[in-house]
Amino acid sequence: MDLRRDVFQAIADPTRRAIITLVALQAMTPSAIAEKFDSSRQTVSKHIQILTECELLKQELKGREIYYHFNPKKMKEIADFIEPFRNMWDDRFNKLENIMKKYKPKK
Repeated sequence: MDLRRDVFQAIADPTRRAIITLVALQAMTPSAIAEKFDSSRQTVSKHIQILTECELLKQELKGREIYYHFNPKKMKEIADFIEPFRNMWDDRFNKLENIMKKYKPKK
């Protein structure tokens, strides 16, 4: 049985979210990414592996170096999943706001 990592588990980790933020700005090598963290290179490498398996990062080989790029298409899938919930909460907050505008405190 082929088990795939869950993209939501991947972005739940603050270190992985920080890696995504770094790589979203520019492609980076694993060493360059690891330099930004106090964790060991092995730990950062494991985070990169998880992000790659979830397709949030893509690898590109340039000479002897591997560069990691952010994959915005995968992040759009996450955003598309979250959007109905955002709409639901916007609707609820708008209804609450309308109720609060009509509310008059007792004197």
